[in-house]
Amino acid sequence: MNLDKPYSAASERNREPILAVLRDVFAGCSDVLEIGSGTGQHAVHFAAALPALRWQSSDRPENLPGIRAWLDEAALPNTPSPLELDVATGAWPPAQTFDAVFSANTLHIMSWSEVRQMFAGIAQVLRPGGTLAIYGPFNIDGRFTSASNAAFDQSLRAAVPHRGIRDVAEVDALAASHGFELAADHALPANNRCRVWRRAVAS
Repeated sequence: MNLDKPYSAASERNREPILAVLRDVFAGCSDVLEIGSGTGQHAVHFAAALPALRWQSSDRPENLPGIRAWLDEAALPNTPSPLELDVATGAWPPAQTFDAVFSANTLHIMSWSEVRQMFAGIAQVLRPGGTLAIYGPFNIDGRFTSASNAAFDQSLRAAVPHRGIRDVAEVDALAASHGFELAADHALPANNRCRVWRRAVAS
């Protein structure tokens, strides 16, 4: 085992509940873009469990060495080298490259402007009829779903004011503006959710 790999205890805890959702919503998909792969743990776990998918990890430059360490150790045939992708400033892959997109615990650490840029980019790279799945904490009707989420939001904003837990209605409206329709909303452990949208097929 490579002891120099980055490690996230949260990724270890949440990977199985997320995988249970992805097995269903990514059934029939072939090419997945993961935005904000972080340590790389999710990429390795999901790619190993879903071998029919080509799992393309991505993140900002400073996180790529850690992701590569996880991918290199696993040596899976369906995990290409991670892409450099900053949703606010970087170049996105070619249009309609993927039929699925996944992201975990990213919306609350981005500014709202970055969230908007992320959805705009996803709309470019995801094929019509493709699936978008986003995991993390969400507010509902402007309210926190738990005391722990309220405390988490307060800590996020105290550290970086533009961060914070996003409301489902706000995110759904943004998704709809780019042609995405909400397909599912899964309540997962630790007051998190995995929300799933489909990109509309042009008539």
